[in-house]
Amino acid sequence: MPNAHMIHGYLGAGKTTFAHWLEQELPAIRFTHDESMARLYGIDPPVEHFADYGSRVSAQIDSLWSRCLQLGLDVVLDLNFWTRRDRDAARMKAQSLGAAVRLYRLTCPDEVAWHRIERRNASLDGSSLFVARNTFEVLRAKFEPLDPDEEREEIASLK
Repeated sequence: MPNAHMIHGYLGAGKTTFAHWLEQELPAIRFTHDESMARLYGIDPPVEHFADYGSRVSAQIDSLWSRCLQLGLDVVLDLNFWTRRDRDAARMKAQSLGAAVRLYRLTCPDEVAWHRIERRNASLDGSSLFVARNTFEVLRAKFEPLDPDEEREEIASLK
């Protein structure tokens, strides 16, 4: 039975670092939304196109990870999962394809997360998106923590 490994956490929590590690450890095929965005649209896509670009990338990734599960391959989904609706939809989709689902929650203090983002911003290599401090603050309102009934594995903050 294939597994869908879903990763949840706010900006700078270490999701992609953990996803890289997990894909090697399992092994599995990793899908990271921000990497695809950066490769296709650059490290700082225009705000007026960001939602459209993000939707396009999400649609492409969704078709790929679901096909991998159909083929019996494990997947690591580094796709933010900031809303309960998104998490539930991914869980239902994976389960409908006969996959087990594991949800991981990564957390760290905001000051640690922002420091990581500053370091990443200083050496963007085309695989990450630029995140301004204001963006970090504004997006916080869109982030929904996991509900108590959502089974998860807690992951200690990575470097």
